[in-house]
Order: sequence, then structure tokens, then C-alpha cells
Amino acid sequence: MSIKDILFNSEKKVAWLCDPDKIAEQKLIYTARVAQNAGADMVLIGGSHLQFNGLDHCIELIRSACSLPIVLFPGNCMQISPLADAILFLSLISGRNPDLLIGQHVNVAYQLQQSKLEIIPTGYMLIDSGMPTSVSYISNTMPIPRDKTDIAVSTAIASELLGMQAVYLEAGSGAALTVPLQCVKAVKEHTHLPIIVGGGINNGKIAKSILLNGADMIVIGNAAEENPDCLFDILSYIKKTPFNAEENQQ
Repeated sequence: MSIKDILFNSEKKVAWLCDPDKIAEQKLIYTARVAQNAGADMVLIGGSHLQFNGLDHCIELIRSACSLPIVLFPGNCMQISPLADAILFLSLISGRNPDLLIGQHVNVAYQLQQSKLEIIPTGYMLIDSGMPTSVSYISNTMPIPRDKTDIAVSTAIASELLGMQAVYLEAGSGAALTVPLQCVKAVKEHTHLPIIVGGGINNGKIAKSILLNGADMIVIGNAAEENPDCLFDILSYIKKTPFNAEENQQ
């Protein structure tokens, strides 16, 4: 099954986000095993910047520990590996930094075209999380204000009209606040794309609320980095009761 098939099916999904700069080898292997045993759907790998040239090695370690599909979540054009299964080809559509809208994409276009990676053009949107984050600093862009749902919706619609195949709503690594539920819900109601949400999701209740309000996939990063076993807790909480419309939390 392709990554697009996974994203577009009706089931709710959970991904573990691995930042190679932040995790030691043995913990990486352990977390990969936990992710698979807990029932995660895929592994995203990448970060705001990688300080070492070990992306291939990191992927090999994950492969040795689990059979989940591995999807590149690149912070820049250097974060590409043919050992992965797919890449979220991110365009930072919430900002106005031309390098992250199209510039770095041009640099790697030929390389990606010649690769066997499944390429998923993704509209990447930063949403204010109540504090500065690494991604906003590194990208030199301002996030969309939390109370400007209309701007988020219009940005997501533009992404779809431009031919993107997914929307990623990002609060930022270790965010104090997650993407607002009303933002997730509104973007889902006004687009036909799978909605991925990440940043600040550290327990089952928060995770399920975001999924109930329209997210198709949530991404767990910092929480799993601090405590890999939280993936069991989050996934078991999500799966213990069905997803009913009546449960939606505003």
C-alpha cells in the first residue's frame, strides 16, 4: 500500500516523528519497536536541521527494528535519502520565505524525479503555539495567529487548488499549545485533502480530540522522544472507544 493510500483511507492514523539529532541509537531502536508494537502507522524522519550526516544510518537502524513505512519529513533540501519509502515534499505555504516555498524544491527536483521515493506534495502551515519554536526560527517565518482560522482555511484551500496532496498543520516541536481544534475542524470542512497535525500532542486525550475534530493523522515527536512508551498510552487511548461525531469537542 502506498503512503497516499494510507493517508486517504478513512481510518485515523498516528505517526512517530524521529529527529535523528535528538535521539541516541539504542533509544531510537527501542522507540521504533515500541511504535510498531503500539500500532503506529508510519515513521516520519527529519527535523528543523540535521547537525550530522547520518540520515541513511538512522533509517537503517529503524528498518532493523520495525517494518513501518518510513517517510521523509525534511527541514531542508539536504534531508533526502533513497532508503526511505516516501517524502512529504513540503512547501511552507503559511510563510513568505521564497526559499521554503519553492527555492529548495528546485535544488532537489531532478534528484527526486530520478529517485524511487513516493513524492507527496504537502502544504505545510505553521500555527502559533503560544511560544517561539525551532521551525519558526529556522524558517524565518511568522506562524498564522491562533485566532485567525479564516487565514488558515484560505491558505489550506489555496494549497489544494495549487495541487497539493496533503495539508500539514504544525504547532512546532515541543509546542506549549497544539493547533486549535477549531482550526483543524475548519480546514477539514473546507478542503478534500488529508489533514496531518503535529506539535504539542503528548497524551491520548489531546490526540483523540484532534482526530475527532478532523485530523486524519497526528504526529507524535517530542513526547515519544522523552518517553517512548507514551506511544502505547496514546494509541491505546485512541483505540479504546470508537470515533463518533457526537464526541467532537469544540
